[in-house]
Amino acid sequence: MNIFPLIAIGTSTTNLKGEILDVRYQLIRSKSGLTSCSTNPSPLYDKDSSYEMLLELYDTLKDLDDSQIEEHIRNQETTQEKINLNEGSTHSERIKFVIHKIEKDDAVNDVKDAYLKLHCISQRLTEPNSINLEGIFNALPNVAWTNHGPMDPADVEVLREDYDYLFIRSLDKFPCLTDYVIPSGVRIADASRVRLGAYLSEGTTVMHEGFVNFNAGTLGPAMIEGRISAGVVVGKNSDLGGGCSTMGTLSGGNDVKISVGEDCLLGANSGLGIPLGDRCIVEAGLYLTGGSKVEVLDQSSNLIVTVRASELSLKPDLLFIRNSLSGTIQCKPNKKSVVLNDQLHSND
Repeated sequence: MNIFPLIAIGTSTTNLKGEILDVRYQLIRSKSGLTSCSTNPSPLYDKDSSYEMLLELYDTLKDLDDSQIEEHIRNQETTQEKINLNEGSTHSERIKFVIHKIEKDDAVNDVKDAYLKLHCISQRLTEPNSINLEGIFNALPNVAWTNHGPMDPADVEVLREDYDYLFIRSLDKFPCLTDYVIPSGVRIADASRVRLGAYLSEGTTVMHEGFVNFNAGTLGPAMIEGRISAGVVVGKNSDLGGGCSTMGTLSGGNDVKISVGEDCLLGANSGLGIPLGDRCIVEAGLYLTGGSKVEVLDQSSNLIVTVRASELSLKPDLLFIRNSLSGTIQCKPNKKSVVLNDQLHSND
């Protein structure tokens, strides 16, 4: 689905040099309509004045055409001066007002582009692998994510004097999903293990050992106790067992998009390096790469033949196991059904 052009407004946090570290978009207007991203203002805004002004601007944007919004973008520095921040500390001066527009789906040019596209994925406006994220690593700065918001690592010791207690949660280019977007109908046991840009469908449960990277996620109810790497999507009603992993495409030279079909099970501590079809099971502890040699029964000759696992990509109803005597990987027809516990995934 084409969501461009995108127009969004929100707030950014800068370092002490005035360079943007992040953007918290609070309203996005895409080709398909208007999305309110958050009812919460930046914690550094004066809630009684500045946030009310933002809400008024949101209402105004609903009725503007593109040329009028372009005028707002050109005048955003003027608009910014009208928004009053809490006074009396260094950190309040680091919050800036942002109106941003992406006309078409080009590569990511800057922090504002990156955060807008990541917001769109996590807001379910577009699915993983459907928009251009080329250049996102170069566009995003490394940030100290603290209990008082994002900071430039070089500024931490200067800003520490503003607070009674400053805790650095991580040093990373990507923030936690839940710092910016609260998806409906999901459970996340450890929010630090899900990045902004993750796509979590309603009915998804991410347990403590589960991890979901940006530009990846679930397309329906799912149990995630393993790792969903960047670019990987998991079909509805599938279960990723504890400690399992899916091979991503960000490193290692792998240019094949890995995916998990519907009604699948990856056993505990298993690994997946091929796109898996619907209703497939990978045995616990078995790491299946594209080059793995797999023994399969040839239906026409009734003989055992050996094939590369990549030749079985996207084929449904398969069971992958390791022979406990010979150690060979075998593939058999899967006659079992994977059924999620409805009570675990209602997430109301």
